[in-house]
Amino acid sequence: MGEIESVLKKHQIRPTAIRLLIYKYLSESEVAMTLNDLESAFDRSERTTLYRTIKTFEKNGIVHQIDDGTGVAKYALDEKIAEAGLPQDLHLHFHCEKCNETICLTDHKIPHISLPQGFVSKDINLVIKGLCDKCSS
Repeated sequence: MGEIESVLKKHQIRPTAIRLLIYKYLSESEVAMTLNDLESAFDRSERTTLYRTIKTFEKNGIVHQIDDGTGVAKYALDEKIAEAGLPQDLHLHFHCEKCNETICLTDHKIPHISLPQGFVSKDINLVIKGLCDKCSS
């Protein structure tokens, strides 16, 4: 857990026990998680504690929220970005319509988009929908 502690400290986050556990859990997952997923995994923790932890991680650049069109916010950790202390990058996401999993495609970056004068971008979200490799075979 020493490595996780240093990542949290690098992002000005106090490394409490639950924060260490949630970071570890997210880092071991290959798919984005909902708050309900975290509640299931940490059934002895209060929902508000889990929510505050995720929001702290999001505010400090450790996780990003994904709107995959399902109406439920999902959160994902990009461990390489978090460990390096870099700002979040803009990358594609893939949502499987069969298993309902959402996956970060961090190797596929969203290119810079020039907007018309006077337009101000606050967020970019690009989600590809279809069948994942497990569901398409």
